[in-house]
Amino acid sequence: MTDTKHEADVAFIKALAELLRENDLTELQVKREYGEEDSLNVRVSRLSKTAPAPVQVAVPAAAPMATPLAAPAAAPAAAEAPAAGEDPASHPGAVTSPMVGSVYMQAEPGAPAFITVGATVSEGDTLLIVEAMKTMNHIHAPKSGTIKRILVGDGDAVEFGTPLVIIE
Repeated sequence: MTDTKHEADVAFIKALAELLRENDLTELQVKREYGEEDSLNVRVSRLSKTAPAPVQVAVPAAAPMATPLAAPAAAPAAAEAPAAGEDPASHPGAVTSPMVGSVYMQAEPGAPAFITVGATVSEGDTLLIVEAMKTMNHIHAPKSGTIKRILVGDGDAVEFGTPLVIIE
């Protein structure tokens, strides 16, 4: 009976993965109850191909229309130098989102923000909150330093791996 149950579970997980792919989802979580003390918790996730897009789209949107057209022509030579300095995800002080959710910069509406540009933080300080499935997840500073850039705004939706802030 356990082999049949195992085969059914594998088929169920494959079906979830197919749903993930067909609907272009980044994460799917299901709990299957078999009895009082018997259940299956499954979380299927993948890195979104569009996760870096908000960061890449934000830069050209602020630039004049001619800049995006000129950038592809100069991409092989010019993109390498600015990529290390301009791409927030590759910065060594980047703090990225550990989950998909909505960003909140303060503990409650009207309260002061947890951080501001130029503020000094200690390791473990709360930088912001990412709400995922009605759960408020405090994102803590991985190291002490100064907040150099805040890359998201209050209420922004983020994907797994989206750069949130730069600490130097």
